[in-house]
Amino acid sequence: MEESAEKSKKHWHDRYYKYLLIIPLILILFSIVYMISFYQSNGDIFYKDISLTGGTTLTISEKLSANTLLEDLSGNLEDLNTREIYDLITGEQKAVVLETKTGSVETKEIVENYLGYQLTDENSSLEFTSSIFSENFYKQLLIAILIAFVFMAIVVFIIFRNLVPSVAVIISAFADILMTLVLANILGLKMSLGGIIAFLMLIGYSVDTDIMLTNRILKRTEGSLNERTFGAFKTGLTMTLTSLFAFAIALILVNSFSNVLAQIFTILVIGLGFDILNTWITNVSIIKWYMERKKP
Repeated sequence: MEESAEKSKKHWHDRYYKYLLIIPLILILFSIVYMISFYQSNGDIFYKDISLTGGTTLTISEKLSANTLLEDLSGNLEDLNTREIYDLITGEQKAVVLETKTGSVETKEIVENYLGYQLTDENSSLEFTSSIFSENFYKQLLIAILIAFVFMAIVVFIIFRNLVPSVAVIISAFADILMTLVLANILGLKMSLGGIIAFLMLIGYSVDTDIMLTNRILKRTEGSLNERTFGAFKTGLTMTLTSLFAFAIALILVNSFSNVLAQIFTILVIGLGFDILNTWITNVSIIKWYMERKKP
């Protein structure tokens, strides 16, 4: 009974795996169109926070409402964002952070006038990032991502020495990054330096299961094509879900006190979710199609 059910599932996949490619194809086309429109509207591929645009970060060690500060000071401080910081153990609010493109001196004066008392080293900290420095660092990070992706593609071609499987791995990794970027923009996520670093990490996570899947299907001979694919699916899905759940828990824990870590984990959670789609639909379907056509 179990054998017949297994054969039925495999037979269903044999019949419909090509049609499943329509799902990622639609998502990729939508993502490309969205990114073109986004770039035309914003002049960049994502929203940037002050670590990439330059600006002032003011941390006040007081129990103040971030929403109230945002409402009251938005008219005086350019592109203002606020957030509250909490103690991880007790859950008690420890500080509030203001981020703005306004200069540090002007920001401090405006906030002091609003609060009615002077901000000192004891009750606050003030940081200013030059826009020139941020822009140069931003460009260097984008170049680093491009170089990492190119080297990843070269390594994949060296490993498999076969055009179609190698391209399938690269397409899946590219789709992971593209779809994650689109969803981050839709959610209004302002990218920081940590966010760009998360995309570098995502390249590694994306190709990990793809390489494992491709290696098992192409280089192993035991079992049928479906059996090798299903074996890779069980191993790969376990790997991805383990990482995804770990990052999700970490996101919950750090969300209240570290904006940078929260952004890194958010991007990795989104990216790993899309990796499940692109590995086990996009990559599997392309490689299976390739193997079926190779049969004598």
